[in-house]
Amino acid sequence: MGTSDVVIDRANGENPSTKPKEKRKGKQDKPKPWDEDPNIDRWKIEKFDPSWNEGGMLEVSSFSTLFPQYREKYLQEVWPMVKSALKEHGISCELNLVEGSMTVSTTRKTRDPYIIVKARDLIKLLSRSVPAPQAIKVLDDEFQCDIIKISGLVRNKERFVKRRQHLMGPNSATLKALEILTGCYILIQGGTVSAVGSFKGLKQVRRIVEECMLNVMHPVYNIKILMMKKELEKNPELANENWDRFLPKFKKKNVKQKKVKAKKKKPYTPFPPPQPPTKEDIELETGEYFLSEKRRSAKIWQEKQEKQAQKVAENKRKREEAFIPPKEPTNQVDKSEDANKDVSTVVMSLKKKAKELGKRKSEENINAAAYIAGSAEEQVPRKKSKKQRS
Repeated sequence: MGTSDVVIDRANGENPSTKPKEKRKGKQDKPKPWDEDPNIDRWKIEKFDPSWNEGGMLEVSSFSTLFPQYREKYLQEVWPMVKSALKEHGISCELNLVEGSMTVSTTRKTRDPYIIVKARDLIKLLSRSVPAPQAIKVLDDEFQCDIIKISGLVRNKERFVKRRQHLMGPNSATLKALEILTGCYILIQGGTVSAVGSFKGLKQVRRIVEECMLNVMHPVYNIKILMMKKELEKNPELANENWDRFLPKFKKKNVKQKKVKAKKKKPYTPFPPPQPPTKEDIELETGEYFLSEKRRSAKIWQEKQEKQAQKVAENKRKREEAFIPPKEPTNQVDKSEDANKDVSTVVMSLKKKAKELGKRKSEENINAAAYIAGSAEEQVPRKKSKKQRS
């Protein structure tokens, strides 16, 4: 923009600083006919055509990888199948049992320049205990592979094993659910997780595995989110909308852990602890060391007899305990106020009867004991009836 343009803009009342600058287009910036073509799928991976590279490869490229000893027998059985699958793409392979390695290299018949990288991924998967039929799928253009290292994500070994088990689930149920939802083959072996599938599925698998091992989110919650997304994909109206309002939000709960009791540190002393006394030292202290064999055996026999006598006395005491009669419970005297009142009323009634008896004795000959006993029997139920009425 020149000075004349700035003057014109100011005359028109426009601010030249706010006006967007026009980009000068070069040859490479010219619009292409396929830029806005709706029929072109830009995410589609086209299958390689050998006619694109008829001359073949100019240089020989090769990759090799080691495998553990326990995989040797299986690789020997499967190697013919692997060799025939690689031969179709013009790749030669070699299994070295002495060094414990697998090597793949290009030949004159190789046309696809990227197939050697796919062959490298194939031997990597085979060394990580992936079955050969699943590993051979990597040679297709639609399938990719990802080997996720999880051993370095958790330091504590017990915690690592526990979180890896969360990823697998009971009877590998969680792993099977992840395979169905992501469309990938997943294998957990030692400190790595191997996955074979599409780019989209591999991205989801890596995120879920890392979140599980770092204790960010349990795989079950990720499975629920993936299931919701599968359902939302079926609705074409929600294709261009944000799905966050439909997806569940899981809050992390802090579980109270048991507090580890801190051990009290003993005060540091530069001297080592005293040595415990040996058998000979104890014998020297007690004087047994200088006794003859006959006296020593006699002493041992005497100690044995004493222990036996104590045991016999203990057994006899236990047997006699069965014949000792239990203590009979003593009748507790009722010291309550009601009981005291009853006794006082009985005493008063007896005094009245005695006076009446003294008056009537002069008139008639009455048996005093029978008269008092009868009056006492009548008096007690009367008192009870008064309590019941109240």
